[in-house]
Amino acid sequence: MNDFIPPAKPLIGEEEREAVSRVMRSGMVAQGPEVAAFEKEFSEHFGLGRACVAVNSGTSGQHLGMLSSGIGPGMEVIVPSFTFAATANSVALTGATPIFADIEADSFCLDPASVAASVTERTVGIMPVHLYGHPADMIGLQEVADQHGLKIFEDAAQAHGASLHGTPVGAFGTFAMFSLYPTKNMTSGEGGMVSCADDEVERLMRLYRNQGMEKQYHNEVVGFNNRMTDIHAAIGREQLKKVGAWTKQRQANAAFLSGNIEGVGTPPVAAAAVHVYHQYTVRVAQDRNGFAAALKSEYGVGSGMFYPVPNHRLKPFMADLDLPETELAAAQCLSLPVHPSLTQGDLERIVEAVNALARAGA
Repeated sequence: MNDFIPPAKPLIGEEEREAVSRVMRSGMVAQGPEVAAFEKEFSEHFGLGRACVAVNSGTSGQHLGMLSSGIGPGMEVIVPSFTFAATANSVALTGATPIFADIEADSFCLDPASVAASVTERTVGIMPVHLYGHPADMIGLQEVADQHGLKIFEDAAQAHGASLHGTPVGAFGTFAMFSLYPTKNMTSGEGGMVSCADDEVERLMRLYRNQGMEKQYHNEVVGFNNRMTDIHAAIGREQLKKVGAWTKQRQANAAFLSGNIEGVGTPPVAAAAVHVYHQYTVRVAQDRNGFAAALKSEYGVGSGMFYPVPNHRLKPFMADLDLPETELAAAQCLSLPVHPSLTQGDLERIVEAVNALARAGA
C-alpha cells in the first residue's frame, strides 16, 4: 500500500530550529523580547489593527480574554455546541454559564437566528467559533448583539488569515483568540495569541497572564502563570513568514478536492468570505465511521472527526436541547487531509478513495 496520508502534519523547518537555538544561546528563555516582537508581528501580518497578547495556549487565551472582558458568575455567554470543549470551558471557568445555540448547515458556525432565540436577561455575550477556518456570520451576529446590547468574543483558534467582507477574523470582537497548537495553520510549538479591541482589555490580559502584576510584587488581580516563552515566540515568528504561502496551498488543495470529489457533501464558502481550510470537512450521509475506517484501511488516507460529541452532550454541560444542525453535523462530518504537505499524487489518491467509497456506499 502507498504511504499513509496523515490528516494533519506540522511543518517545522531549519529556520524554526535555528530560532530556538538563538534564544537558547541568548540566555533569556522566558517571556522577553521575542514575545514582544511576535505580538507586534502577528497583528501586522494578519492586518488586525489592534494589540495582541501572547499566552501559553489557546485555551488560556480564551479564558483570560473572558476574564479581561468582565465575564463572571451569574452571566451567560452564547456559544456553539458543535466545537471543541475549550470554547464552553473558557466561559465556565469564569463562573459564567455557556448557553448552546445551533449552527448553520453550510458554514458549521453559529446561526444568528438560533443565537437570537437563546438570549435571556442574563446574556452578556456571544462567542462564535470560526470553525475549520471559515468565518462565522459576523454581520448577522453583530445585529443580534446590537439589538440586545451584547459583546462579541471570537474563537479564532482555527482561522488564522480568514476574513469576511475584507475584515480579518480577529478584528470583530472585544477579543479574539488564535491557537498556536502544532496542528493549526501555524504554530509556536504550543501557545495562543489574543487580539484586544481596547487598551483596558489588553492591560488586563497582560495582568492575568503574569500572576496579576505589571510591576513585580505589586499584584493588582488574582492572576495566572500563562506566559509564553521566548522559545515558543521565536518559533512563531518564523512560522509567520511561511503561513501565507501555506494558506494559499491549503486553498489550492481544497479547490482541487471540491472540483473532483463526488458523492459526499463538499464544504461551501459564503459570499465575501475567505476560508483558510484548517480542515477540509465533508458530509458523509451514511455510516461516516465506516467510511473513515475504509479510507484508512483500503487507501491509506487519514481523516478526522471534529466533533462527534456536541458540547451539550458532554458530562460537564449536559442539556436537553433541540439543535438539529449540530446533531446532524456531529453524525456526518469528516475532515479530509488538506495540509500544505500534500503532493498532487496524495490529492489524487484522496479523490480516488472518496469517490470509490461513495459509489460503493461504504
